[in-house]
Amino acid sequence: MESQPFPLSFSAREAEGLWRVSAAAAQADEMVDLLMAVANETVAVVSLETTSYLDEDWNPLQPSLIAAELGVPCTVHSLGSWASGTNGLSEEMLVMDRDVLPRFLDGTWSPYELTLIDLPTQVTPERLDELALVLGTTSADELLLSHLGGSRVWFSGHDDCYMSLETHDPALPAAVLARLLSLLAGSARAGLTEEPFSLVPEPALWLPEQLIATAPHWIGALGIVTEDLVTIRLAALSDPWRLGVSFPQQADLTATLDVRHGTWRITPAE
Repeated sequence: MESQPFPLSFSAREAEGLWRVSAAAAQADEMVDLLMAVANETVAVVSLETTSYLDEDWNPLQPSLIAAELGVPCTVHSLGSWASGTNGLSEEMLVMDRDVLPRFLDGTWSPYELTLIDLPTQVTPERLDELALVLGTTSADELLLSHLGGSRVWFSGHDDCYMSLETHDPALPAAVLARLLSLLAGSARAGLTEEPFSLVPEPALWLPEQLIATAPHWIGALGIVTEDLVTIRLAALSDPWRLGVSFPQQADLTATLDVRHGTWRITPAE
């Protein structure tokens, strides 16, 4: 919008012992390690859309064929045609070990619609059918995990950019915000050095925790970027960010990465 770089956005709320997070901009493969850290040992990919894998007629491959192309071991649970067109569901589920998620989301392809959820140890066809029913009938303003005993994290990625998640883990929202800050700073460093990517340290968790305690909704945009410093202007919003909402005229805080020392600090905006 208005030829401006895509902003960082983050919203978090707590209810019923659950955290709901909406954020941008991040790809699923950039969050997979954070999800693995809190998930049960078994994960189900319940929705998947991509143009990265197409057949000879330019139709998307079934999720199971994509997993086979990637060499990812999994079992397939067919839901049938009733799931087609249901938001958050594909006609088949992929059930895989949590530890193979990085092989599945390896960054070589782009899912523009991806939903996954972890499962308790007892995975049966009946349990998967029950899961599909809950996913297909829970409204967007309801907390999904409150209807699913034993699951610890639900993730939904859209357009390879937007993400939503629910979790029982109170540390995960801060970890996600820390990752978003480092991704934005890394993109700035990559642009400055003309390298394809740039690894930067994440802020210690006290920094995103302080932001979440200050306000539930944030927007961030790059400020000054030099060889030694990357600054991110942060503004608290009254509501979750939506595409087309411009950055406020005045930032509230500035997050600064000291590149040489690998440290972050947060200060009032000037």
